[in-house]
Amino acid sequence: MFIEERILTLFKRNFHHTCTYWSVFFSFGLCIAFLGPTILDLQCQTQSTLSQITWVFFSQQLCLLIGSSIGGVFKKTLLTALMALFVSSLLISVIFAIIPFCHNVLLLAIAMAVSGLVMGIIDTIANIQLVSIYQKDSAVFLQALHFFIGFGALVSPLIADPFLSETGCRVGNVTENVTEIMHHFRNTLRNSPIRSIVSYAFWIMATINLPVPIAVLFLMYREQLIPCCPSTNPRLLDKDELAMENQGAEGPDKEPKDLEEGGGEGGILSCCQNVNLRGLPVSFFGIHIFGGMVLFMTDGIVGAYAGFVYTYAVSPPMSLPNKTAGYLASIFWAAITAGRLVSIPLAFRFQPVRLLMINLAGVIVTVLLLLLLYTNSVFLFVGTTLLGLFLSSIFPCMLAYTEDILDYQGCATSVLVTSAGMGEMVMQVLVGSIIQSEGSYSFLLCGMIIGCIGFVLFFGLLFFHHRHRNYLTGTSTTSAMSLLNTQAKQCVPLHRLIFIPPTGTSVKSAMVKELPPPQATVELSKTEPTESS
Repeated sequence: MFIEERILTLFKRNFHHTCTYWSVFFSFGLCIAFLGPTILDLQCQTQSTLSQITWVFFSQQLCLLIGSSIGGVFKKTLLTALMALFVSSLLISVIFAIIPFCHNVLLLAIAMAVSGLVMGIIDTIANIQLVSIYQKDSAVFLQALHFFIGFGALVSPLIADPFLSETGCRVGNVTENVTEIMHHFRNTLRNSPIRSIVSYAFWIMATINLPVPIAVLFLMYREQLIPCCPSTNPRLLDKDELAMENQGAEGPDKEPKDLEEGGGEGGILSCCQNVNLRGLPVSFFGIHIFGGMVLFMTDGIVGAYAGFVYTYAVSPPMSLPNKTAGYLASIFWAAITAGRLVSIPLAFRFQPVRLLMINLAGVIVTVLLLLLLYTNSVFLFVGTTLLGLFLSSIFPCMLAYTEDILDYQGCATSVLVTSAGMGEMVMQVLVGSIIQSEGSYSFLLCGMIIGCIGFVLFFGLLFFHHRHRNYLTGTSTTSAMSLLNTQAKQCVPLHRLIFIPPTGTSVKSAMVKELPPPQATVELSKTEPTESS
């Protein structure tokens, strides 16, 4: 079979949990992608400049980083984890509903900050829970998990596109007359039909997201975690524990409790306070640092490209119509969605490190071609598609790669999620500020520089992987020699000695035999003096 029977059985036993975690990542995708195509409409709604509206991205990504850092606190019990997911996914619908009423950039930034906080909590909990359930088989399920981010991010721009205004309002023109005209246009836009039409897009997304918190609530009901609504069905947690016991020869008697205590995945703060970090080699920390820095760069490209490709397309030299440029964000997220879907079967055939190498090289080549063909509007759509495909599976591959290196005993999940969120936060603000000051061409130039830095950092990760593998080999050899020396010093009973047959004997006769017990030897020694006498 293309998929191993063991993995299918494991998925069936954890079907409800897995699908619920996938669904909350759909909410994550909805919330992360709508700002890009609607940025000019929100700029008109809040009467702000591009540099001011960029801080809305910053507030969302900053709080996403904070949410990723504290998200591990809620996974101590299944009740707290599911309750956090329920509240977070419900708040996303609330945020979508109130965005049309944010007429000030500060109010919009606060709303985006709340959405970023709950997105970070969702990101950390869903990743940690899936890694805890599937362990070494988690790569394919993480690919599917991040496919749902792409799916939600694809749906969001498609919903917004029919409601986008035909002409954006641009602030900060050269002449005072144009500035006054645009100021008057913004004032009339607040009460215009365009403003109301854009509001419908957010309300539709709020409604589409509502089944997600309902699905989390139903899982809590099935798990008998709602006191007022006891369930008659068997708890799904028992099935999870059974699946963990069937993981294989790694440790059949290892309880889920050991995973929580030994894994150190309680969040970035708890990882730093873990007493088990003492005495660990430099390679252990190098893997965390360089793995996080690679995602800092690549997720920074995702955030910056999704956020500003629309702005880049409507600006010279492209100067595409607003409606046409609005499809770029949808195409980008559609490519990410398709790439993560294709990566699911690829995860069975190829090691994560090979996929990472191909994807990182593909990102650099694609951005380079976009730079060279910066006036070709057709290749802008082609390059956007290719860039989304190459960026799609970097995060889940990196997560599976680093966790496998560290044997699921490190803090890789929390560190990588936090680093990715930090990259999106910093790069969006940095790239937005550079576009404002240097022009639209600097958008692709920034992407090229960031991609090259990420590729170099990946080789640093490979170096520390090699060092860590040597450390583990040396530790295993030292432990084995120590065990042999200890056994050699112990007194071995005579009847436990191993008989080694001479060379040339058959396999059957070469089996280990035991010598007679010591009592028989003593009796024989007693009879010898009598016979001699």
